[in-house]
Parts: sequence; C-alpha cells; structure tokens
Amino acid sequence: MVPENCEDEVVNLLLEMQQRANRYDGDPEAGFNAEQNALVIKNAERYYRAMVHTDSGSWNVRDLHMMETLDRLVDFQGPDTKAIIWAHNTHVGDARYTDMAGAGMLNIGQLAREQLRKEGVVLVGFGSHHGSVIAGDAWGAPMEKMEVPEGRVGSWEDILHQTGSDQLLIFDQDRLSDEFQKVRGHRAIGVVYHPEFESRGNYVPTVLPKRYDAFMYIDETQALHPLHIKPEEINPPDLYPWGV
Repeated sequence: MVPENCEDEVVNLLLEMQQRANRYDGDPEAGFNAEQNALVIKNAERYYRAMVHTDSGSWNVRDLHMMETLDRLVDFQGPDTKAIIWAHNTHVGDARYTDMAGAGMLNIGQLAREQLRKEGVVLVGFGSHHGSVIAGDAWGAPMEKMEVPEGRVGSWEDILHQTGSDQLLIFDQDRLSDEFQKVRGHRAIGVVYHPEFESRGNYVPTVLPKRYDAFMYIDETQALHPLHIKPEEINPPDLYPWGV
C-alpha cells in the first residue's frame, strides 16, 4: 500500500510559496522560480504515486505538468510571448493520431493544440532512416553510441527513404493524398533504445500528417558528441614551483 501522508505536506508547501511569491526582494522572477519549484515538488509526488499504479496515468501526470509549466511561463512573460518546446516525438506529436489514444494517454502536443490553437501552435517531428544515436540500454545506464538500423519495411521512415533525399515536409491538411493518411509505424528512439527490438518494437502506429504540422526527415543521422556532464579533473597549480 502506498502511503499518503506526504501529499498534504507538498500541497501546503505550494500554497505557502504562492502566498509568498510576491515578497522575494521585489524580484518577480525569483518569486516565480520559487513557486515553480514548489509546483515541481507537488506534481512529482503525484507522478511517482501514479507510477506505482499505472504507466499511462503517470505519463499523463508528466505531460499535464509540462503543459501547466508552459501556461505559467507564457502568463508570466506576457500576452505576446512566443515559446519553443523541445521534446521527444512522443511528447510533441499529437497523441490522438497514435495508438497512445487507445491507452488513454495524452501529451503536450495534443494539449497545446486543444488549448492554444487560436494562438498558433505548430508541431514539428523528426525522424531518420538509419545512422547512429547516443542513448542507453536502460534508465540510468551509461550513454553509448548505438547504430540505428534501416527503417522497418512499410514504416514512415522506409517510405521517406524511398524518396532518396533529406526533406522538410509541411503538411496541408486539405491536400493530403490517401497514402499520407494511412497508419504506419513511426520509429521512436528515446533516452533508452534497443536496436535489437526493431523487428517487433520501437515503432508507434501513426498518421504522420495528423500527428505533426511539419516533419524533418534526415535519411542518415550521426550520433551527436555529448557535452561533458562532469568537469574535467584539474590539478591545482603549485603555488611554490621553485620551492621555498
């Protein structure tokens, strides 16, 4: 049984931070940051509680938090604010046009379209046919360079590979051919990736022009060189190089 004795504490913390948000030395951004951190604690508690019970429930908590954060940032910056959200395809692409919808899952792409369509929302996806990528074989595993095999036959990656070129597709919903309105597998490569599962996994059934407004396709990709995540060892200088 999952204990519930910390839920009231994190909610009370959020309320207290909200009440104090405008008292941080007259610095609105400092107040916003403090309140946002309290909100992260509240939603994280809810997320981990949901994760114990159901994957789809915890997924929705996470993307609802993303959308709530976006709303708060836009409200804080003002009515003319524009934002770019960089996230994985499974978060950005509208979940209603994948098999995620059947599992009761939503994402920030869907929520942004539903809540901010009149403000001008553009969802852009990304994919490739083959190449290499930086990923891990489990959460918390060391990152490594992995080879990405050729896209599965019949997948969106395979279809676009047949065109023979890199391209940016911008979809006109009024001029889509029947071929573009079919449900096809669309490869998902995240922090965790298993190239050996290509024949039976890694693909999300997708109506590509409905899931995205535009799609960047690169036929062959190369793994990025990751930034250093730990500072290099630096020996302190010898203060007395010639002795004393």
